[in-house]
Amino acid sequence: MTATQQRQPEPDETAKLDDLLKDIERFEDVFASWDDNQRAAVDGYRDAVDALHRTALLRMIQSFRASPEALKSMKAAVGDDVVYTVLRYFELIKPSLHEQVEKALDSVRPMLASHGGDVELISVTPPDTVEVKFLGACDGCPASMLTFAAGVKKAIEEQCPQITNIKQVKGLLNGSAEGVNFVSPFALNQKGDWEHVIDLAKVPEGGAVQVEIEGEDVILSKNGSVVSCFQNACAHLGMPIDAGEVSEGIITCPHHGFQYDLRSGECLTAPEVQLQAHAVRVIGHRVEVRLAS
Repeated sequence: MTATQQRQPEPDETAKLDDLLKDIERFEDVFASWDDNQRAAVDGYRDAVDALHRTALLRMIQSFRASPEALKSMKAAVGDDVVYTVLRYFELIKPSLHEQVEKALDSVRPMLASHGGDVELISVTPPDTVEVKFLGACDGCPASMLTFAAGVKKAIEEQCPQITNIKQVKGLLNGSAEGVNFVSPFALNQKGDWEHVIDLAKVPEGGAVQVEIEGEDVILSKNGSVVSCFQNACAHLGMPIDAGEVSEGIITCPHHGFQYDLRSGECLTAPEVQLQAHAVRVIGHRVEVRLAS
């Protein structure tokens, strides 16, 4: 998103936004089951509505530019996450430096995740400074400096040539934690306390186990040294999936047959949706989870 100085939505606003996003996801799931002609009609209707909205927003922005005070207010409004996202969707503003750096990091995350690691963007200080931190297996790895120089640093420099000072911050999330041998990539930018939820031996290899954390129903799965944690809710209609059949790391929702990869949460039935991930780390035999906000 944009810089750190953004207006945070009130709790009731957040709830309404979440409801709107869920409504959109539900409709997208419905559209995904339609035939090509039906989807083409929906796409055409959406494009026409988007064109109308884009024209209205563009005219509004043009009118604001005629007044210094209005232009100042508009720039302040862009600091709101939702306003920024909508204007970016219609390509009415350029991507922020923060977004450009995140895009660069996204390009190397698959490579890091294949080794049980990730990278977190700590800070962006315009015009030329960025701080990043390795997570999981990449944090403290003997080859981390090589990974930083050849992967992360190079990706940022190519995507954001204006960034000339790229710093690697040492240490795990919330300070060092002795004995941490895995931190999931989904720990990125999540806040809150880690909670011990289960012993590693009780998490099935390639299967799924259901647990409750602070009233939240989640499932955990293990693939070698990698442990994943997801909300126990199908992305289709939000129904629990822990009772579904599991085969070779793929769980099938027992209600409508949607299939998910338990390693990544990816939906194999409708690739545009996925399970909601929670951060998970392993310390010795302890599996700890940090719920997504």
